[in-house]
Amino acid sequence: MKRISVLLAGLMISAGALAASADSVTVQNPYVRLAPPNAPATAAFMVLKNDGDKDVKVMKADNPTSKLTELHTHINDNGVMKMRPVAAIEIKAKGEAKLQPGGLHVMLINLKAPMKEGDVVPITLTFDDGSSKVVDAKVMKPVAAGMPAMEHKH
Repeated sequence: MKRISVLLAGLMISAGALAASADSVTVQNPYVRLAPPNAPATAAFMVLKNDGDKDVKVMKADNPTSKLTELHTHINDNGVMKMRPVAAIEIKAKGEAKLQPGGLHVMLINLKAPMKEGDVVPITLTFDDGSSKVVDAKVMKPVAAGMPAMEHKH
């Protein structure tokens, strides 16, 4: 009986250690920026929160609306802002990664068809442990930088 208890305890510890990264990450405010007509690419933004006790990394993203999907960031190269692919997006334990304009983002390159406001793009995020999470990102018109969202009060 003692051996069974020890075996069960070991299995429970192993199962806890194998908890998928996708289960510990929540996604807030996902959206895809509406691309201008005939634009070949656009970007997706969101906040990734890691409620787990270990750091996790998003290793890749995929979606059915573009031929290529890449993880990107913006860098300042001698005063010129440039986009560059990144190998991964790290989300610290009990922390968050903000994917936002001018920073980290998911690039949707070579769009297969024009998008319209209100469309939903399913984006699959794959983590460093092989687990994945599908995020439904709504296509939205860009809001001018520095401008507050309009409120309609009656």
